[in-house]
Amino acid sequence: MTSTKDTSKRQARREQMRRKEQRNRLIGFGLIMIGVVFVAFLIIYPNVKPVDEVKAVEPQSYPQADKTALGDPNAPVRIDTYEDFQCPACVNYTKETESKIIENLVTTGKVYYVFHNYPFIDGGTVDSGGESDQAANASMCAAEQGKFWEMHATIFANWNGENQGAYNNKRLTAFAEKAGLDMEAFDACFQSKKYKDDIQADFDGGNAAGVQGTPSVFVNGSLVTPGYVPSYEEILKAVDAALAG
Repeated sequence: MTSTKDTSKRQARREQMRRKEQRNRLIGFGLIMIGVVFVAFLIIYPNVKPVDEVKAVEPQSYPQADKTALGDPNAPVRIDTYEDFQCPACVNYTKETESKIIENLVTTGKVYYVFHNYPFIDGGTVDSGGESDQAANASMCAAEQGKFWEMHATIFANWNGENQGAYNNKRLTAFAEKAGLDMEAFDACFQSKKYKDDIQADFDGGNAAGVQGTPSVFVNGSLVTPGYVPSYEEILKAVDAALAG
């Protein structure tokens, strides 16, 4: 026969277990909510945090610029370069080599220079929404307004590493403002990814041409120094050979 004392113990134990289960559920729910808030913070914060200072670029007079090209389309030599705005080698190439090409070869009428977007760092697609893709997107929206080279210079001047937030949408918009773009037109172009197909065409063209990395430089269709980044001297040698026939 069960005593009143034993019954009370069982009831107390059941109550203790019920409270423990309730406490565990509350802890579990709390942990889930903390996780949800943390994920939301990671997603939202990059778009609401203040934009870090944007480095200004000294205004330049680009020789006969047409969208992503510089120089005379009828020049005897054509240079095509494929670049990813996040690529560290492209940053160095732009500062050290491209400037010499423009100054010594484009302005003298020897070379027609064409930039191609090759945003491979985001995984080889042009619609991932990653920093390489969006930088390419922004550059083409600037090209629509005849400001590609100003935007190109501003993007590279503000590089700080791969996927470090330098080219999030908010900063790219700030770059466009710094480059003097019509912001209403830029925003409409940028948000719609108006030039996605053009960027894809550049990417596919690079693959077909044999791009092995960025920057890849072609002189009259021939890849200069396959497998590594060419120096200005190596490009000049290829240009001189092309001019000599």
